[in-house]
Amino acid sequence: MAVEPSKTLDRVLVLEMVRVTEAAAIAASGLIGRGDEKAADAAAVEAMRAAFNDLDFDGTVVIGEGERDEAPMLYIGEKVGRGTGPRIDIALDPLEGTTITAKSGPNALAVLAIAEEGGLLNAPDVYMEKLAIGPGYARGLVGLDRTPTENVQALAKAKGVDSHEIIACVLDRPRHDKLIAELRQIGCGIMLIPDGDVAGVIAVTDPETTIDIYLGSGGAPEGVLAAAALACVGGQFQGRLLFRNEDERARARKWGVTDLDRVYQLEDLVKGDAIFAATGVTDGSLLQGVKRRPGCVSTESVVMRASSGTVRWVRGEHRKRKA
Repeated sequence: MAVEPSKTLDRVLVLEMVRVTEAAAIAASGLIGRGDEKAADAAAVEAMRAAFNDLDFDGTVVIGEGERDEAPMLYIGEKVGRGTGPRIDIALDPLEGTTITAKSGPNALAVLAIAEEGGLLNAPDVYMEKLAIGPGYARGLVGLDRTPTENVQALAKAKGVDSHEIIACVLDRPRHDKLIAELRQIGCGIMLIPDGDVAGVIAVTDPETTIDIYLGSGGAPEGVLAAAALACVGGQFQGRLLFRNEDERARARKWGVTDLDRVYQLEDLVKGDAIFAATGVTDGSLLQGVKRRPGCVSTESVVMRASSGTVRWVRGEHRKRKA
């Protein structure tokens, strides 16, 4: 589906968003392997917020660290930027993979997406059932109203292979035990990941990862972030909010969600033009992590835009200024 270029999201913002994720990743990288998830997350949050506030735009965080009374910075509804220039909505995760970072595991990212005001679903901080495949397939090939077996078999048929040649990415959680058992029953390969499902969803768009489909549940905010990336590079995504109690249902209603059983399509989560940016914190399937050497810090980032379909890979060397 063609996306018209936004007059609000100019080309300058594309590289500015990379600078923001770079700042968060570099800050978090100083705590890789230190075993302190909260400290790593706080460092990324503070660096990302400071970077935003150097920019000439009027930004509103629609997906952030939580609601205002639960998150001291980058909470949902917080205003960032200098308050001048274009009005944009922001979805962010300053450190996607706090546990990964604390344990020095793979695929930790600093990630964000921006769109025009009203362009991103204001997803409540609950779980979301997710299904994603890469580009090049007929619309509606897979769906959340079908079983995992049906989805894998449909994808295998479209690829012209048997089910045992399909690789699914699934978060390694006890709640996925039945899903994993069903996939293995039909011979489907499974790549279990400990955390970081934004990278897991995006992996379906890159043949080099060998991942064909993403299945399972994870955070709804991360679902919107991943959908923004797929909106830029192609692919299909569906999400359905999952609620464990009445408190979570009330939270969803607070943010304007009225149909609690709705299956969200990609275009429901990300409307119109969007920019997605991510910088690696630790090495992973999508990006290399931050590397430190005397006098220099190097980063690897990716930035995408929906209207152009452009994907840019950005390697940065951040040298310490001599006094």
